[in-house]
Amino acid sequence: MADTLKDSPLRAVQVEALVVMKIIKASAGAFPTTATGSLVGMDVNGTLQITNSFPFPTVDVPATDGHQDSASNLAAAAPRAKANTAYQNEMIKFLREVNVDANNVGWYTSTNMGNFINLNTIENQFFYQKEMNERTVALVHDVSRSSQGSLSFRAFRLSPSFMAAYKESKFTTEALQKSGLRYQDILIELPLTIHNSHLLTSLLHQLPSEAPKEELAFPPTLAALQADPNTPQPPLYPNFDSLDLSIDPFLEKTCDLLLESIENHHTELNNHQYYQRSLGREQAKITAWQQKRKAENAARVAAKQTPLPEDEWQRLFKLPQEPSRLEVLLNSRQVEQYARQVDGFTASVSAKMFAVKSNLLPGE
Repeated sequence: MADTLKDSPLRAVQVEALVVMKIIKASAGAFPTTATGSLVGMDVNGTLQITNSFPFPTVDVPATDGHQDSASNLAAAAPRAKANTAYQNEMIKFLREVNVDANNVGWYTSTNMGNFINLNTIENQFFYQKEMNERTVALVHDVSRSSQGSLSFRAFRLSPSFMAAYKESKFTTEALQKSGLRYQDILIELPLTIHNSHLLTSLLHQLPSEAPKEELAFPPTLAALQADPNTPQPPLYPNFDSLDLSIDPFLEKTCDLLLESIENHHTELNNHQYYQRSLGREQAKITAWQQKRKAENAARVAAKQTPLPEDEWQRLFKLPQEPSRLEVLLNSRQVEQYARQVDGFTASVSAKMFAVKSNLLPGE
């Protein structure tokens, strides 16, 4: 039974509302530094149920400009630190003593503007899937996106093909062509749902509403009088806030980060082109040396002398080492993430702009 459960793939992630509130509080308190922590729960028929969480200890770093990046890097690398691994095991042991779900099911991290696809995230998730438990997930909470009124929680796993490639640490052009690995194959996103207990749901329905401070208007119709005041309004209920034409600042910042990622992508491409030019120059030198050595050996054979070895070029020439293509893959995946965010935000803005197009263009 255990082997069958292990072989079945994870299909979904279910997070308790208490865990969501804990992660939101920890992420907001640590902002703009990355907040990380451990997730505990259990795997039930392919659904990973996350029932509790606790943050990793923070490292105190002097609050200066020079140490700001180092503090962020230490916080981002906290899930795979040896001290935090021991702390996590100790916490799980205490949870088991009080009869709470004590199975490690992954880790969580906070991010800003969707900027989470980097080497730290990959190394942390690889550590969890390889060392801790293969059936683990990385829960990503976007603080900036949530501050705009839309709760952002996403669950990711590393794909089996990327796990195999990362284990061998071979990200050369030849290895990628042989394995067919693409930037879309790095992460697998699992559907995520937030679960409330029946007791909490009953409490939410019984919460008293605030008493009106102004005189109530008479109902216009009998149907309005008989309607339940707790019934939510339909989606097309008049809401003048939806007519606001201002561009979301989150969209503007996302576009700036998208351009920055594209520039980083061009930098990596330039580095690879420099490697190809260097490799071409060295190969031209080796070819010239081999032709020269063949001509010398032909002359020595004609003079009945012992020919010189033709494999000395391996000692005389050193071919440049190809840079890893992992950064290109991660950067391409991050560009795709930013593009999806821009696409999601521009849908509503574009509809508004087309609606008032005649008032914006002169002469129409």
